[in-house]
Amino acid sequence: MAGKAADFLEFASTRTGHLFRSACLLTGGDTHLAEDLVQETLGRMYVVWRRISRIDNPAAYAQTVLVRTFLSHQRRRSSGERPVSTLPEAAAAEGDAALRLALLDALSRLSPRDRAVLILRYWEDRSIEETSEALRASSSAVRTRSTRALGRLRSLLGGSLAEFAGR
Repeated sequence: MAGKAADFLEFASTRTGHLFRSACLLTGGDTHLAEDLVQETLGRMYVVWRRISRIDNPAAYAQTVLVRTFLSHQRRRSSGERPVSTLPEAAAAEGDAALRLALLDALSRLSPRDRAVLILRYWEDRSIEETSEALRASSSAVRTRSTRALGRLRSLLGGSLAEFAGR
């Protein structure tokens, strides 16, 4: 029993950062909700950890649990809450902050399922089949949704993406 708990603690400590980054993208930059989603995901993983040896890739399973937790949260009535317009002060991250904020804003304007498809396909670099399994949708639905979501994302970014690319 103690060995399984130690294995879970090791898994959780190595995957928490990656899960948090994915959750931040799913939530459109809402770090507080992202923390809650990661915590709930790890809690669900802990419950099934004894049976985890039957799962080929626990990291991919954790990502699937995270996406499904996010989508079930979006169906709740209380999910309509929005964060305030000013971000709390945080340590400066590497990269272009303006581009990061523009992308997070555009992602937050997409529907939750569109965000989930884009995050799984392009951030997590999952195949269409893996994405369709995680979202419980057909592979053709994933292809269609990802094409449409990318089109919406491009239209939301408009000329601002070209402005960032010129830097």
